[in-house]
Amino acid sequence: MIKLLRIDHRLLHGQVAFSWSKQLGTDCILLACDTLLNDKLRMSAIKMAKPSGVKVVAKTVDDAVAAIKSGVTDKYKLFIVVESVEDADRLARALDIKEINLGGTKPTDDRHVISTAVYVSDNDEKILKDLMDDGFDVFTQMVPSDKRVNTKDLLK
Repeated sequence: MIKLLRIDHRLLHGQVAFSWSKQLGTDCILLACDTLLNDKLRMSAIKMAKPSGVKVVAKTVDDAVAAIKSGVTDKYKLFIVVESVEDADRLARALDIKEINLGGTKPTDDRHVISTAVYVSDNDEKILKDLMDDGFDVFTQMVPSDKRVNTKDLLK
């Protein structure tokens, strides 16, 4: 069962590993990222951030979709984390995941801030608006104790 899909460019860190996992009662975190598996440094950091008692699996976005569709993840309370709006769009549409937590995106020259630690490009905004127009619930919330904010209210 998919508990939540979260966008967070850091993938696995304290907020995700502990706050969200505990709040959601998850027993498996699936990191769906096309570049992670080939990045030994990031994989090492992720292994160190893994909470005890929670399985952490890294897959490409396509492999994550295939695994979920195959039913191999059905036995888990699954928390899926992607690093970009584009990856969330691909995954949410492929699996019909109607709720997306916009948790944190990296600041770059082509992005502007819409909330604490949330930076979006014009393309990100278009994707997010399209998702919301298509019935997906996209909300911004850094940690479970923060107020949940409808992302539509943050976009221009």
